[in-house]
Amino acid sequence: MNGIILVRTDKIGDLILSTPAIATVRKSFPAAHITMICSSYNRIVMERNTDVDEIVDAPDDVRPEVFGAGFKGRAELAIALAPLTRDLSIAGGTRARIRVGYTYERRYLARLMLRRYVNLLMTSEADPYLNERDPRRKVRHEVDQLLDLVALAGARERVERLRLDITDEDRAAIAFVPANPIVFHLAKRWFQHGSSLDSTLQLIRDLHRFDLPIVVTYAPDCERHVAEIAETRAADVVLGGLAFHRWAAVFERARVIVTVDTGATHVASAAGRPVVVAFEHRYFELNAQEWAPYKVPSVLVRKPASDDPRLLEQFRAEILGGVEALLRA
Repeated sequence: MNGIILVRTDKIGDLILSTPAIATVRKSFPAAHITMICSSYNRIVMERNTDVDEIVDAPDDVRPEVFGAGFKGRAELAIALAPLTRDLSIAGGTRARIRVGYTYERRYLARLMLRRYVNLLMTSEADPYLNERDPRRKVRHEVDQLLDLVALAGARERVERLRLDITDEDRAAIAFVPANPIVFHLAKRWFQHGSSLDSTLQLIRDLHRFDLPIVVTYAPDCERHVAEIAETRAADVVLGGLAFHRWAAVFERARVIVTVDTGATHVASAAGRPVVVAFEHRYFELNAQEWAPYKVPSVLVRKPASDDPRLLEQFRAEILGGVEALLRA
């Protein structure tokens, strides 16, 4: 195998979950030149990753198939690592001899249409509707689905470790953070759909019962709530605006991480730290299987169906119970 093109242009967390598949491709085809096509948003995950030889950003102002056509003749194999039309179109546009992608079980029309882009198509069993009807229905973790996807392309030297390249320089930059804290990652989902700002502030206060420092990190879309958290003095340290790998280094320093279902879940897994994750009430049965923390101790909690005070109190108690269980493990 000479040239290989891998495509994933969506979320940071999803690209982290792709790193074992990317490492599997590298290990299976060590002499190949591997080009990773990302977005300007998620490329930070790959910028230090030596499993690829080249990173290219997919532009927003060029049709994906046309952009992919710029790679004609450069690769024998192209793999779309996300079931997105954009990524599949880019892979298809390369006209590589082997073009691989996947879609979901009940997307019957898409399965027919995608044949124009790929000549090897995997079907994922992940389906919100079917999992809500039958909570016992088993769904492979996304990491395992992606490993099966690249195996379909001939990459069978399986690597299962998530990869984030945190350096000693990153660790030194956040050395002021207290050792072994509980890290609470603040994201928008803490304030909607079965959670609220007041309940979240109470949860952060309640975490002090474990006699550990509380460090809050936050996503940019939560910046307007940070002043309220600082005013309550619920956290010992509040951190925002960190460079990506320094944020990951804060997670690496934690005893336990608490987060809602965001990319922070997968940063925690890549950093090898125990994590409590609050998943959305809707589609919990699917999401808690497909996007659970990968190969780290974890507790998964379902958000309430509403922000009824009694339900919120129970929700907080379940998270605190999860933290306690992980600290005792």
